[in-house]
Amino acid sequence: MPKNDRLLRAARRQPVDRIPVWFMRQAGRYQPEYRQIRKQYTLMEICRHPDVCAEVTHMPVRQLGVDAAILFSDIMVPVEAMGVRLEIREGTGPVIEQPIRSLNQVEALRPLVAAESLPHVLETIRLLVRDLEVPLIGFAGAPFTLASYLVEGGPSRNYVKVKQMMHGAPEVWDALISRLSAMVGDYLVEQVQAGCQAVQVFDSWVGQLSVRDYQRFVQPYMDRIAARVATTDAPLIHFGVGTGHLLASMAQIGGDVVGVDWREPIDQAWDRIGPDRAVQGNLDPVALFAPAEALEAEVRDILARTAGRPGHIFNLGHGVLPETPMDALKRVVDVVHSGDPARTWKRVIKH
Repeated sequence: MPKNDRLLRAARRQPVDRIPVWFMRQAGRYQPEYRQIRKQYTLMEICRHPDVCAEVTHMPVRQLGVDAAILFSDIMVPVEAMGVRLEIREGTGPVIEQPIRSLNQVEALRPLVAAESLPHVLETIRLLVRDLEVPLIGFAGAPFTLASYLVEGGPSRNYVKVKQMMHGAPEVWDALISRLSAMVGDYLVEQVQAGCQAVQVFDSWVGQLSVRDYQRFVQPYMDRIAARVATTDAPLIHFGVGTGHLLASMAQIGGDVVGVDWREPIDQAWDRIGPDRAVQGNLDPVALFAPAEALEAEVRDILARTAGRPGHIFNLGHGVLPETPMDALKRVVDVVHSGDPARTWKRVIKH
């Protein structure tokens, strides 16, 4: 158990001495040290060098004083290990050489056994947990987001090909997302077995779906992942972008924490999620570019909306942007840690 276990306690809605805070994409291009490392290695090369990857993961913990580290990696790392030829293009994201459109292509995907295909990832975890005094969060991309890249061939605006497959070739969609959900569940468990104390599933693009399509084409597969992770002691954080309309459905899935993006007040989102889940979020990443007083006001508003409710993990509503000032991230940590989570604040905003 790490010396600082605030995040783990909050994830289980237990009392904490300070509200835990960490940032999605807290290791990255806003750090001068990371930019120097990137002059020598590509992102995927960093992931293949456990000593370098461990250092990149550890840097923001030392620099910012956050309450958790998140394994530095990419959601496409295990997909590449399944035999998918892809390229991570700067400014674009994953680009797939041969997008998946047929059942034969799905069946050609290799099962993932991380100990065999991704030993460097597990070694990075083992290196980190020897020294970290905060929990290490492992992660994976959610099946829908992974499938969206595989089917579309890269980032998409309207997800036409994905939705065509869902409605026009449901047997292919079921085969693909079933295989991906099995991979994600197993991969997360292997990360926990290597030493991660919590895991997060990132569903960056699932907000493009209607509630009906989410419940039909995604939710049953997310249930399988939650059940798989539940065989461990690690809390599961379930995060999506643009998912305000999906929060009630997401809350029906097993897991411990629901991540909330910045698009709506966190107290209203929590009311839809329900009292039996912890909540993570939800500062707008762009607020980090605001003047100090304005940024602090945004942070304190979120704290006021969640105070008195056990189970809040402070985070951004999405990842840290590349040009973010490091001083702004430090300021957020200081403001969050200066609050008293046991104090019941008067709600300043009426529904």
